Amino acid sequence: MCAAAVPKGRILVVDDDRLVLATLTHGLAQAGYEVIDADNGDDAILLAREHKPDLALLDIRMEGKSGFDVAAYLREYCQMPFMFLSAFSDDATVAQVKALGAVAYLVKPLDIRQIVPAVEAAFAGMGRRGAREAVPFQRSEGAHGEAGNDPLAHVVSIAVGLVMHRYSLSRAQALEKLRRLAEADARSLEDSCEQLLAAMERLALVGGTGP
Repeated sequence: MCAAAVPKGRILVVDDDRLVLATLTHGLAQAGYEVIDADNGDDAILLAREHKPDLALLDIRMEGKSGFDVAAYLREYCQMPFMFLSAFSDDATVAQVKALGAVAYLVKPLDIRQIVPAVEAAFAGMGRRGAREAVPFQRSEGAHGEAGNDPLAHVVSIAVGLVMHRYSLSRAQALEKLRRLAEADARSLEDSCEQLLAAMERLALVGGTGP
């Protein structure tokens, strides 16, 4: 039996949007990282203390503790590098990001294929300086309207994440479940996942709580 691949590193991902959280978790895991996820600041701090990840990827605006609150705690008590992922890029937000000492500031919308290189750059910087030392700040703007940000480009990743959360499955089990559904409907995997997400969006519009 082949030995399991050693993860590139352990990442804590925090976002109160479950679609975004599922996409990031799946995409970073596919890229070879061990991922721990939380949808609120309080859980993020508990998980950081328990699992001691190498890097945290934080949404900024969340109910309860904000990403800034979490980052301040990680810096003060865990000496843990962190980067922000946010839809806000005003001067005040950027100034606070820099003041907190973030290694990167990624502005939504961003495809997972844009996020992974930023994460890899952060790990490369930590490797040169030591796992808990600062790395240079980098800012990346989302490229609105480009093909790389087409939501269909990662529709399968989103669907996999949702099925994982909904049915408490592993990534491999969720992907297999979606493949069987696509085969039963005589659709491509991408088309089947798109139909699934469209149905879930319709449920949300009529008062559903989501997966």
